[in-house]
Amino acid sequence: MMKGVFYAYVLKSMLHDYFYKGHCKDLQKRLLQHNSGMTASIKPFIPFEIVYYEEFETLQEAIKREKYLKSAAGRRFLKKIIAS
Repeated sequence: MMKGVFYAYVLKSMLHDYFYKGHCKDLQKRLLQHNSGMTASIKPFIPFEIVYYEEFETLQEAIKREKYLKSAAGRRFLKKIIAS
């Protein structure tokens, strides 16, 4: 089990009503990767900004939280805390 700092995060397209949820080890590096078009599926929605993130000690926890954020309950939770 990898220890350290891992993130579950939510990006919002600055030009579209589109949110992307993911997990990573380096938040700023990941944002740069997304905004440079390295993720083909979200390329049409760049640029992105980080609108929400949580820190975790293990990769497993970050992945679990990402899955939650992608669920209906997770989307409702995000809607409450992210005023769009």
